[in-house]
Amino acid sequence: MIDSKRVIEIAERHMEGTDLFVVACNVSPAGDIELLIDSDTSVSIDACAELNRALEAELDRDSEDFSLTVASAGIGSELRSMRQYRKLVGSSIEVLLTSSEKILACLDAVDEQGLTLSYDEKQSVEGKKRKQTVHVTRSYAWADIRYAKEWLDFK
Repeated sequence: MIDSKRVIEIAERHMEGTDLFVVACNVSPAGDIELLIDSDTSVSIDACAELNRALEAELDRDSEDFSLTVASAGIGSELRSMRQYRKLVGSSIEVLLTSSEKILACLDAVDEQGLTLSYDEKQSVEGKKRKQTVHVTRSYAWADIRYAKEWLDFK
């Protein structure tokens, strides 16, 4: 069986000198290989095809039967690497917390401890009968986050 580490090593060697990077690699017991890549700018279909050809050339089809898919991490897919988070600082993201609370916010900062998000929230304000919208900035630890995705607002 082909090892995902080997696939990642080959892919990273071929992506050296570019802004492309590996997000994830899954290898099923049946030999289905799925490699997700991303970029600091954008991933073209030509870049995926070129990487697919490079991997096909280095993996031995005679000893292992496999199917290979190289794709870019889509806009709606979960963020998996620190580099993906860093490229989205200042952008809108959707975060689902482990408490099942969903937040649409601006990603202000990211580090090894977690995320710092800013968003509008309705809160009780002293002297007011109704809740008021207040802009808050909060930090969330990685352990509190179930997933995060890039958020595109088409309004």
